Amino acid sequence: MIKNYLISIAHRYASKWLVLGIDVFLICISFILSYIIRFNLTLNFDTDKFLLQLPLVALIAALSFLITGSYKGVIRHTGVRDVYNIFNAICLSSIITIFMVIINRQSNVMENFTIPLSIIIIHSLFSFITLTTSRYIFKSLYYNLIRGYRASKNVLIYGAGEAGILTFNALTDHTASDSKVVGYIDDDRKKVGKNLNGVRVYDREELTKSFIIKRNISEIIIAIHCEDNTYLKELVESLVEFPVQVKIVPPVDHWINGELQVSQIKQVQIEDLLNRAPIKIKNSKISNELKDGVIMVTGGAGSIGSELVRQIANYEYKSLIIIDQAESSLYDLQQELKQNGIHNFIPIVSDIRDKNRMNTFFQEYRPNIVFHAAAYKHVPLMEYNAYEAIKINIAGTKVLVDLSSSYNVDKFVFVSTDKAVNPTNVMGATKRIAEMYISCKHQESRTKFITTRFGNVLGSNGSVIPLFKKQIENGGPLTVTHKDITRYFMTIPEASQLVLEAGAMGRGGEIFIFDMGKSIKIFELAKNMIKLSGLRYPEDINIKITGLRPGEKLYEELLASGENTLPTYHKKIMISKVRELNYPDVRSKIDELCVSNMFFNEDIVGLMKKIVPEFVSNNSEFSKLDDKTSANGNDSKHSNLRNEDQKKIFQS
Repeated sequence: MIKNYLISIAHRYASKWLVLGIDVFLICISFILSYIIRFNLTLNFDTDKFLLQLPLVALIAALSFLITGSYKGVIRHTGVRDVYNIFNAICLSSIITIFMVIINRQSNVMENFTIPLSIIIIHSLFSFITLTTSRYIFKSLYYNLIRGYRASKNVLIYGAGEAGILTFNALTDHTASDSKVVGYIDDDRKKVGKNLNGVRVYDREELTKSFIIKRNISEIIIAIHCEDNTYLKELVESLVEFPVQVKIVPPVDHWINGELQVSQIKQVQIEDLLNRAPIKIKNSKISNELKDGVIMVTGGAGSIGSELVRQIANYEYKSLIIIDQAESSLYDLQQELKQNGIHNFIPIVSDIRDKNRMNTFFQEYRPNIVFHAAAYKHVPLMEYNAYEAIKINIAGTKVLVDLSSSYNVDKFVFVSTDKAVNPTNVMGATKRIAEMYISCKHQESRTKFITTRFGNVLGSNGSVIPLFKKQIENGGPLTVTHKDITRYFMTIPEASQLVLEAGAMGRGGEIFIFDMGKSIKIFELAKNMIKLSGLRYPEDINIKITGLRPGEKLYEELLASGENTLPTYHKKIMISKVRELNYPDVRSKIDELCVSNMFFNEDIVGLMKKIVPEFVSNNSEFSKLDDKTSANGNDSKHSNLRNEDQKKIFQS
């Protein structure tokens, strides 16, 4: 109540005219002090002359304030710009006064208006200091009164550079902010021990648990702009060990109108640590490839498909065909594109397994490039639904590949997965068989068939991070299948850029793979997410080991057995040099697989294992189909050894 009353008083009475009146009053006070100082701190000066000069000086000052508009600034938000306006007003006032004094000396119209130049100079300095100081005093009193009725939290800013100072200003200038900056932390020894905005800069080594507790610090805000995400990751991981919330300032290009807002300072998310520096793509190459073309995207409402659509929409294509069987997701994407001013697209609700319907689309729109992202991808579900996995991932892909070849599509870009490498589950095996069918078709077609492989995508439907967030919201525990399980991660935009770049650089027949950096240990990921939420492991939220799910690997792999890599013009994008296939035999077996699947053949997974000899089931009921030599021992062990081989290949 008291706070609201004070605010209403400030808004009601602190008008610009009141500010103008106070400023003129302070000018008069400064003029009196100037005379007293000029005459050795005495009143031994001509009072009659002074009383004539005072109203004229006040009038000139008021005129200067009206011209420069210095009185219009909001006092409680006084900044450098307001001080600059005061300086201009004082300079203008002094120039007018000196000009009038000089003219008066020549004409002698007003004998008593001859002000000594020394007084004018002293008055100018006093006026500038008085007006500036009064504003900052009022600003300080206002914030102290407002915040005095609200509990504040102590904050440390990590980074004493420009970003750190701007963060301090954003926190202190925001009325609703309850943050009190009690110090900076910086690695630069030259800054340590100095004060910025009246706040001390501490060394990184001084930041200990006792330091945090002693100063009752609630938050640490990271205000450094670093392109090296490894450094940022290590920094955050060291800070989350303390009993504080860790927040981060966004990059400068994300600031609103070039200014940092308090609302933009967000709690560090796990994506901030996993997200690497974005890959640099030759957009001109993609632009030339898509220019004036008819582009078809299947699975266009999914995680990768929708991002492909968003990125393609930035280029000068002729028409964009978006196909997905998920009605609601496709509708949401349609509305998003329309709101962004994109109208040159055709959303179609359809199943890619319906060959007759897909044929009508190819016949009507005649696409130049097809991006095939439609697929079932959840490993445990597909392990129990092999029929559906084969029907969509293999038969559906086969429909699109055959139609693309029949209608002489220029390029067909297939979105595959690292789970297709030495598969241990039905889903991965279906994607590998789809890759193999594409390789077979490439041998006899004018269409250029291109495959891309990449790992887990951050934020995609069903990925581990959204799952962990929900579990934290529900109070835990977080579920991890194995303490040693690791995964590669990349962002959705990054993955989509890779697919577009593959479509542009591909000449047909390649499998493009991406150097995804270091794999992430899921158990450590879970612990970091708990800490970033301001909670403690295991006191607040525990982690439960549930055991590997059917078909799940401990380690994902980059290359299949017998594969190597060839470089491209981009150091992060490579071409997998696959082993030679017996194309007639492979194609015959894939045809047999699709026909058998139509009749619900119980031995369907056995047929898949014949097509993909490296398909060795792990932790699955289908392990009994593997011969004893392949199945003996834990597949995760073999997978681990293969994974180490792939790492050596990349390093070489």
